[in-house]
Amino acid sequence: MASTSNVSSRQQNTALGMSTFAFTVCFAVWTIFSIIGVKIQGELGISDAQLGLLVGTPILSGSLSRVLLGIWTDQIGGRVVYVLTMLLAAVATFLLSYATTYEMMLLAALGLGLAGGSFAIGVAYVSKWYTPEKQGTALGIFGAGNIGAAVTKLAAPFVMVAFGWPVVAQVWAAALVVTALIFWFTTSDDPDLVARRAGGIRAKGTLLQLEPLKNVQVWRFSLYYFFVFGAFVALSLWLPKYLIGVYGVDIKLAGILAAAFSIPASLFRAYGGHLSDRYGARAVMYVTFGVSAVCTFMLAYPHTDYVIHGVHGLISFSTRMDLVPFVMVVFVLGFFMSLGKAAVYKHIPVYYPGNVGAVGGLVGMIGGLGGFVLPIAFGVLLDVTGLWTSSFMLMFGIVVVSLLWMHFAIRHMEKSAVEKVLGELPQLPEMQSLHRPGMAGTGPRLIAEWQPEDPAFWAGKGRAIAARNLWISIPNLLLAFAVWMVWSVVIAKLPSVGFKFSTDELFWLAALPGLSGATMRIFYSFMVPVFGGRLWTTLSTASLIIPAMGIGYAVQNPETPYLIFLVLALLCGLGGGNFASSMSNISFFFPKREKGNALALNAGLGNLGVSVMQFLVPLVITIGVFGTVGGEPQPVDETTRLWLQNAGFVWVPFLIVSALAAWFGMNDLASARASFKDQAVIFGRTHNWLMCWLYTGTFGSFIGYSAGFPLLAKIAFPDVNSLQYVFLGPLVGALARAGTGWVSDRWGGARVTFWTFVLMIAAVGGVLYFMAAKDQPGAFWGFFAMFMVLFFATGVGNASTFQMIPVIMRKEIDRLMPGLAPADRVRQADKESAAIIGFTSAIAAYGMFFIPRAYGTSIQMTGDASAALWGFLVFYVTCLALTWFVYTRRGGLLHDIERGRESAAATAQTRSA
Repeated sequence: MASTSNVSSRQQNTALGMSTFAFTVCFAVWTIFSIIGVKIQGELGISDAQLGLLVGTPILSGSLSRVLLGIWTDQIGGRVVYVLTMLLAAVATFLLSYATTYEMMLLAALGLGLAGGSFAIGVAYVSKWYTPEKQGTALGIFGAGNIGAAVTKLAAPFVMVAFGWPVVAQVWAAALVVTALIFWFTTSDDPDLVARRAGGIRAKGTLLQLEPLKNVQVWRFSLYYFFVFGAFVALSLWLPKYLIGVYGVDIKLAGILAAAFSIPASLFRAYGGHLSDRYGARAVMYVTFGVSAVCTFMLAYPHTDYVIHGVHGLISFSTRMDLVPFVMVVFVLGFFMSLGKAAVYKHIPVYYPGNVGAVGGLVGMIGGLGGFVLPIAFGVLLDVTGLWTSSFMLMFGIVVVSLLWMHFAIRHMEKSAVEKVLGELPQLPEMQSLHRPGMAGTGPRLIAEWQPEDPAFWAGKGRAIAARNLWISIPNLLLAFAVWMVWSVVIAKLPSVGFKFSTDELFWLAALPGLSGATMRIFYSFMVPVFGGRLWTTLSTASLIIPAMGIGYAVQNPETPYLIFLVLALLCGLGGGNFASSMSNISFFFPKREKGNALALNAGLGNLGVSVMQFLVPLVITIGVFGTVGGEPQPVDETTRLWLQNAGFVWVPFLIVSALAAWFGMNDLASARASFKDQAVIFGRTHNWLMCWLYTGTFGSFIGYSAGFPLLAKIAFPDVNSLQYVFLGPLVGALARAGTGWVSDRWGGARVTFWTFVLMIAAVGGVLYFMAAKDQPGAFWGFFAMFMVLFFATGVGNASTFQMIPVIMRKEIDRLMPGLAPADRVRQADKESAAIIGFTSAIAAYGMFFIPRAYGTSIQMTGDASAALWGFLVFYVTCLALTWFVYTRRGGLLHDIERGRESAAATAQTRSA
């Protein structure tokens, strides 16, 4: 960053003042649909969902553009980029006034969104004019341009009522043009750009600008901004609708009251920058998250009536937040969010002075995406739960996660700074009086040296230790899958015991564990190298007791709110997350020649939890396994009773035993330890993303079909008692995975994967055929047989794709890091393979969400699930083509390896490693 010593105060003030003014106008344009959208909806007769898309489109395009706009600002200067962005946004805004169809408005909204991208330009431009000790205040003042949202809310309703919404768009477009011209003639190029031009220095290339994005710290800042800014934008857009729906106010008053949130959340951002400069951004973030957690909790509490059975009779009362206290709490929330917005951006020029554009652009993009995603999520939650306050429930969850991540990250940094001193202390404080220096190493079962590729080490003690960890890991993973998938059976029984949920609501319960489980896998895939496999396996298994117990209690009362079931379905996703950490952990223990089989056993027998659950749960819910302790049965009809609570309770004792076995029987490997930063290198590996695609085709299909098969079979063939057979699908898939790992080790994972997709395409075609002929005799058994073939193929493909990953990375690391010693290349390949295995499993697990949802959407739109299945078939064709082109064809990455034709030199090098 160039020195600012030759910059005058007048130049600084002009740059800051004009940037802030321009951002205010841009922000007013960016949020224009929050007001005119209501009128457009009435004129076009569009649905709430279509309105939500229209409102969110400029937020999306503005957010996605921020990274590139930030980079271009660093490269060619903020002055020219700012002006061009405003002019382009003005053109789109003006054309909006002539749009007559919904599609034309969406197109105009995309261009209009560039106004929101101006934030990244301003951050990079303004920060270059100030020294680090003043950047917090400067960026805080600039960020106060968020008040543009309040300008729109206060002024646009009156212009719209008087002249119509097209005039609002034309006036706002004219304001952008005028602002762009004023900005161009009153500002000058930033000192960094001037210094580079004088020295003939070229700006960093785009890839170099993106280099800091590998740091997890950048993504942590992004989550902070997702809340403090993304939630601010979301509430700015959502509050008018919320106030009208909850309190019945008109559009003018709703705009004024929403401004009570927008104004403090904008103006006080400058004060937040001052506090960050004076007291530190960390302290400001702690206060921001703490107060925000309290406010969102208060706002999240729904209008509730209570009846207490007292000694002298019933005691009843209710809780509700009326309009005045609601506005007051929202005002407080907006004030502290404004402080947090400034504090987040105080970090960036200090930590990344040479990459403010890229880093600030990414953080701004994630924050802006919050403004796009959260209003949609608010609408979905409102539709699903029927609670207006569900939007604040979601915000409460985000702020709590942000606070915890920040706190633990700070504690980790503090611990790292005094790690040597802490390492000399006893494990427990009460042992201090007995402590001696020689006792400092007493702790978890850590293996310092692990060399599975050494035949002598492996035969002597390595195989026994690896086998013990594998056979303890398998039942833990089996139970995780059982809890993860338990809803696929429970939802089929809920209507019979009195729950009045719609078919779409039931499909949501089947899909949500997949959504949360896949998301958890993204984080779980990096946890073993950070915390150790022994500790993480213990904690992740024990955490499943919560949803298991919760299901047991919730299903006993048909009056249990649907919201409770949604929360429990999301918590069951913890079981899905376990797969990523379990596979990552086991991959470290075995040598390359046995890795495919070990991973196949761990995953295949772990996947067996789906079938065990689908076989066991229908049995245990018919008998009182736990007697009176388990609760009363639920009546189905005059003669039939079900203990549906046993579907949750039955897993609790097994979870306790398995968690204890993991703690006392498993090991940690010192060679497997790595920080998130060390593992994050996989995001730059092309084959990581290619394998995500292929594993989604295999495992994503297995887990998605497992979740949706029971309900699909029941809907497609209502006259057949299919629930007594559906457990066979996951059973076939799990056993195929466990039993065919050796095939991939012998013939090559890529070749097996290729033929797997051929078989899957044929099987889906068979399913479609028998669904079309479902009225013919024997159609169900044809349908069932084709699904068994499909499950078998997914199991084989699950094993083969995971066998490919270590082989790919062994070859790629030799090419990418030739300077490392052979042993270090093997170690690096193993670490990256473990991270890729975990990450691909995370992405693929979204199949458990999308396949049931695709069924539900297809049935809702067309009357049956055929459209969804056709979509799956097309996807498998792309997987087949990808496998052939990249890996198996002559010249493909694995062609020579799988045919034993790799060079003798490479083979000898691998063996010596």
